[in-house]
Amino acid sequence: MNGALTLTGEKLNSSRQCGLGMLDPIFRGAIIFSSLLTLSSLGLTLTYQTTKIPNFAHGTFAAVGAYVSLTAVMAWRGNPYQSLVLAFAICGTVALGQYLMVFKPLMRRGATTIGLMITTLAIEFVLLGVLNIYADYLSKVLKWRSRYFLLASYDLEVADQRGLLFVAPTLAAAVVTTLYFVLTKTKFGVAMRAAIEDPALASVVGVNVNSVYAVSWFVAGGLAGLSGALFPLWFPGNPDMGGKLIVSTFAASIVGGLYSIYGAVLGGFLIGLAEILGTDYLSSWLGAWIIPYRPLIPLVAITSSLLLAPRGLTAVDWRGRLRRLLAPRRPVNSQR
Repeated sequence: MNGALTLTGEKLNSSRQCGLGMLDPIFRGAIIFSSLLTLSSLGLTLTYQTTKIPNFAHGTFAAVGAYVSLTAVMAWRGNPYQSLVLAFAICGTVALGQYLMVFKPLMRRGATTIGLMITTLAIEFVLLGVLNIYADYLSKVLKWRSRYFLLASYDLEVADQRGLLFVAPTLAAAVVTTLYFVLTKTKFGVAMRAAIEDPALASVVGVNVNSVYAVSWFVAGGLAGLSGALFPLWFPGNPDMGGKLIVSTFAASIVGGLYSIYGAVLGGFLIGLAEILGTDYLSSWLGAWIIPYRPLIPLVAITSSLLLAPRGLTAVDWRGRLRRLLAPRRPVNSQR
């Protein structure tokens, strides 16, 4: 079931709520999706900044996180929030293994960016196959629903609202704040920024670039795992959910700027709001048939960004453009 359709049904069932319940359900869904998309795009941006690899397997890390959440909920009968640390650790380990066993040897052999990108596609298919096998095991052996599963019934309730409405943006804000302090206030953050700017020079002054890259990949995978662990509370989980999420994740990173952590936050919320609110507006204007075409919104955003601002919105000199726009223009045939 499409997330927008789910929210449309929620909109009909929650019209009697008061207080925070007066917030439009579509807008609540937009906040949730934007926050989770921000977590995922932060990880993608982090790996691209350090190793310059456009990781198309990044979305599948989120799918792994979703199945970690499903397993924890069904096995321990808790709520998905209790599995967040486990999802971060497992998905971070998967991403770290991908870097150490595949990308690090390829980079030493001088593999090109295109070659590394194609490798990420191959890894995505491998992970997708493993997830499908695991899903079949859960359904046939343990008799759990392991495809198109929703964990919304396990969510907490806060102020007559689903807990995810509060947890998702709070978690995104906490991650961004933590990254800011780590990157600006710690020695490791300085080393990471040095490795991003000039790896050769950073290694000369004593920075262990390989360790920085390894930690970056672990954190990136962990952030995708956090996002994926929470997604089944709002959107149906399935082995192929990573392939659907990766388009929006790339759009968020590209629109905000692949060279900026803060651009990932900006892009995550812009793309998230555009997808949910834009689809709702278009469906009310054109009809429900437009909902399955929601992935076109991030694709259009990617195309527009690459044409108008190739390095993302955070790389645009907005002050300079504003000054040029407001500066008085001299007449073409002015007298000297």
